[in-house]
Amino acid sequence: MISDKWMQAKLIDVCEFISRGITPSYTNKGGVIVINQKCIRNNTVNFKASRLTNPNKKRISKQKYLKPYDILINSTGVGTLGRVAQLKNVKELITCDSHVTIVRANEKVYPEYLGYNLFMQHSNIERLAEGSTGQTELSKTRLGEVINLYIPPLKEQKAIAHILSTLDEKIEVNNQMNKTLEKMAQLIFKHWFVDFEFSNEEGKPYKSSGGKMVQSELGMIPEGWKLKALGKVLNTIEAGNRPKGGAGNLNKGIPSIGAENIIGLGKYNYSKEKYVSYDYFKNMNKGIIKSGDVLLYKDGAKLGRKTIFMNGYPHEKCCVNSHVFILRTNELISQSYLYFWLDQDCMTKDIINLNANSAQPGINQVQVKSLKILIPDKSIINKFDIIILSLLKRIFLNCNINNELTQLRDTLLPKLMSGEIRVPLNN
Repeated sequence: MISDKWMQAKLIDVCEFISRGITPSYTNKGGVIVINQKCIRNNTVNFKASRLTNPNKKRISKQKYLKPYDILINSTGVGTLGRVAQLKNVKELITCDSHVTIVRANEKVYPEYLGYNLFMQHSNIERLAEGSTGQTELSKTRLGEVINLYIPPLKEQKAIAHILSTLDEKIEVNNQMNKTLEKMAQLIFKHWFVDFEFSNEEGKPYKSSGGKMVQSELGMIPEGWKLKALGKVLNTIEAGNRPKGGAGNLNKGIPSIGAENIIGLGKYNYSKEKYVSYDYFKNMNKGIIKSGDVLLYKDGAKLGRKTIFMNGYPHEKCCVNSHVFILRTNELISQSYLYFWLDQDCMTKDIINLNANSAQPGINQVQVKSLKILIPDKSIINKFDIIILSLLKRIFLNCNINNELTQLRDTLLPKLMSGEIRVPLNN
């Protein structure tokens, strides 16, 4: 039961501005940042996908420069229409393109409360789409007139927004921590296995302290180290599969991970998950993921991407489909060393180049096994693992904590917005 102190309103009643963005004049040089559909996902804005526009060639009206707490809604496209993100901070000149609608709160509603409410209503917004398949669009008029929301008193709005934003802030802190931990691991790998400045027996940097170097195909490497084909250090290289006809429309079962989720260390998009049945999974004789597995995207437009999964992330039980290789090492190297070796820019290029003469992007097991890998002294790898595994464990702990926080937020969100759960207010 909604309190009599809550009011029901149309979106248009609580907004001072609802409008599509601009038609940009794109430039590669300095200009105004333009947010597009690719930037908007899960109530966050990814500025890496943004572009620049020249404001001297295409005038931008004052209202279409974005402000803090503006809400952005994808307004065209199949699969992306209805996605919502709220800008919390605006430190530069920013706008959005005409495929995105700007929603700006008026004084009747707390901006963060409105942002979370619209984020919750993604599916309702998506259903407002008009047009044929592939040409669907969201009318700003329909958005303003059809979307309804309950508005509690301002103090309660702020309390609700505070609970939800506190969860999101913790998630973001963990994400930023993971970026730092990953960078630390990459720097340690480079220092030891590219610059060859691991500690010698005296605790001094090997190469700069006069450690003996020998010539190899890679250039000078420490004496005793070997350059081998990747196949010599792999115990397992295998892909999985899905039932004939694909994963179908299952909304539960065992997650079947495809190329769309081989996106880097500690990253996973649960909204893109597909499943195989429990019975199908029981009968799989390859493609079942184990903790520490390195996964390589083996065909498609993003050939060469890789990741590593550990400690129940992203799932305790999961498998891969036929577009992903699982790589497991033998006793010569470790899984963490393999991952960071393949994660070098030069190795990503080598993986992509395996496919250079083919019309269709894709690599096979023989090609992967032909890649070169440097085999350090085993004692150095063991020391590296002690340091790196502590970083990786922290990264995956943060990932699992974030999953719990996300589930908590998504459970609370509709209950708080409907009044099913009320927030205690201090007088």
